[in-house]
Amino acid sequence: MSEKPLHLESRCIHGGQHPDPTTGAVMPPIYTSSTFIQESPGVHKGFEYSRSHNVTRFALERCLANIESSGLSEKDDRTHGGFAFASGLAASATCFELLDAGQTILCMDDVYGGTNRLLQRVRQRSQGLKVVFVDMSDTATLERVASECKPKMIWTETPTNPTLKVVDIDAVARVGRACGAITVVDNTFASPILQRPLERNIDIVMHSTTKYLGGHSDVVGGCLVTSRREIAEKLRFMQNAIGSVMGPFDAYLTLRGIKTLAIRMARHCASAQQIAGWLSTHPAVDRVIYPGLPTHPQHALAARQMRIEGVPSFGGMVTIHLHGGVAESRRFLERVKLFALAESLGGVESLIEHPAIMTHASVPIAERKALGILDSLVRLSIGIENPQDLIADLKQGLD
Repeated sequence: MSEKPLHLESRCIHGGQHPDPTTGAVMPPIYTSSTFIQESPGVHKGFEYSRSHNVTRFALERCLANIESSGLSEKDDRTHGGFAFASGLAASATCFELLDAGQTILCMDDVYGGTNRLLQRVRQRSQGLKVVFVDMSDTATLERVASECKPKMIWTETPTNPTLKVVDIDAVARVGRACGAITVVDNTFASPILQRPLERNIDIVMHSTTKYLGGHSDVVGGCLVTSRREIAEKLRFMQNAIGSVMGPFDAYLTLRGIKTLAIRMARHCASAQQIAGWLSTHPAVDRVIYPGLPTHPQHALAARQMRIEGVPSFGGMVTIHLHGGVAESRRFLERVKLFALAESLGGVESLIEHPAIMTHASVPIAERKALGILDSLVRLSIGIENPQDLIADLKQGLD
């Protein structure tokens, strides 16, 4: 009789893990050694040099593969298709190396500012990539543009940063298969708790592990997870050849953060839903963008695609448009006290920021305006504090 698979909450704690065989330590130890002894040239215990092989990083990578349901075994890939990097952008940059010079990447128009910058200001020059941006929340437009430009990779975020558009993952997978493109979903905003791209036939999932996976604003990292053995083989080579790997201390902290991911995400979602509803009633707020509100244009899609234990759950990110412009936004951001005015997201503490000035300042002004990243737009990352305290802080800031 086969063993019953663990629920996702249990996999966050135990997935891909086992006690240290030497000491019985419950948490994988931090292996800081840069090199490993060999009995004879080429004869070793599976570890040569820490860029290529690190026990602590491998533990994290196996956990990431497990919670994203890679489906690969150790025979397929040493860490089951999971790869950890020094940052989210390091993960993205390594993923782009799957493309040959001059090939086309079809990218969601509203993506993290660093992704936009990397593609437009680095890879178009250094790799000759042809970057085509499209609003993938409109499936018909996605299908039309993909058939015209014949991309070798389709890259999307859902929900997007910062306007929280929701993209039909099934449609992206279908379009990718039709044109022979590698499909990638940046799953940072949803986390594996809410959204399962590999289970929907996406080829690669990317995360900034700095955010919800780490969860405590104390570590920077990124990851890629794939369900395709041939892609895992290429990423294994690229990760080692490029070398932007996650260090053992960061891997340990990220693995520790993942242990509480499921319970944190439930609180993030519940509080964000409550706060988004309250914000929509405040006279200083022109518009609230949150997938959990019926007013969101892709609310029904989000309810099908983003779930905790079968129950629609919409994440911890809320975006608002204030009445007024940059002066009103700046005054509000300077007045809040419990919300920390800072970049990043997904930590236990609530953060607030102004994308046009902060996280998306590198996106050209005309593009920002076309995407709706205006001076009135403010992005909130709802933490796990008491939601009534967060509402009181927002109220005094807005009033």
